[in-house]
Amino acid sequence: MRKIIIAIDGYSSSGKSSFAKSIAKKYGYIFIDTGAMYRAVTFYAMQNGLIDSTGAVDTAELIKSLPQIKITFRYNPDIEASSIYLNGQKIDEQIREVTVSDNVYIISGIPEVREHLVALQREMGKEKGVVVDGRDIGTVVFPDAELKIFMTADPEIRAMRRYMELSQAGKKVSLEEITQNILKRDNADITRTVGPLKKAEDALSLDNSNLSVEQQMMWVSEKIDKLIK
Repeated sequence: MRKIIIAIDGYSSSGKSSFAKSIAKKYGYIFIDTGAMYRAVTFYAMQNGLIDSTGAVDTAELIKSLPQIKITFRYNPDIEASSIYLNGQKIDEQIREVTVSDNVYIISGIPEVREHLVALQREMGKEKGVVVDGRDIGTVVFPDAELKIFMTADPEIRAMRRYMELSQAGKKVSLEEITQNILKRDNADITRTVGPLKKAEDALSLDNSNLSVEQQMMWVSEKIDKLIK
């Protein structure tokens, strides 16, 4: 069976990562969570005083620091998926904090940051056999991907999913706060000048507002099986 690149783009909290992880697990592919990579850079900037409480970024210093930011994915048997590491430190939980979510759209809009991470992502996908999710995977990072999917869901449903995820992790957040964060992310993702969120012309649309993970997997497995056999 031949290996392919599966590019999954879509809105914040539309279930891209969970979907991509399930696909990677089923087909033995490597999962590249590009959103987590931008969160990792954001976390680095916050930890090193390169972004303040108002969202102002010391862009020049951050760009200068990019070569020192090492991001890797390692398989974690405890979660049967990949964990993300920043300079050797596992940061799965830290990058999901609301404070990181509030600032990631600022960092991801910096052209030099995107260029740096896109280069890393392309290097990771050289041998194919990868599932990559993000905002501009099918349009910018892997425009020649064999399968492109654009995911969406109603904003209210996405906010509730994120709220439940954080609540179950013991985080004290309000649904209103999460909803506002998602709407702010949507606007920033769509309107930014570099790598904006948009559906590739040859991408398949998947609105999973009312679909279970099992239903989504049945839908995508049919598409993948036709491409790899």
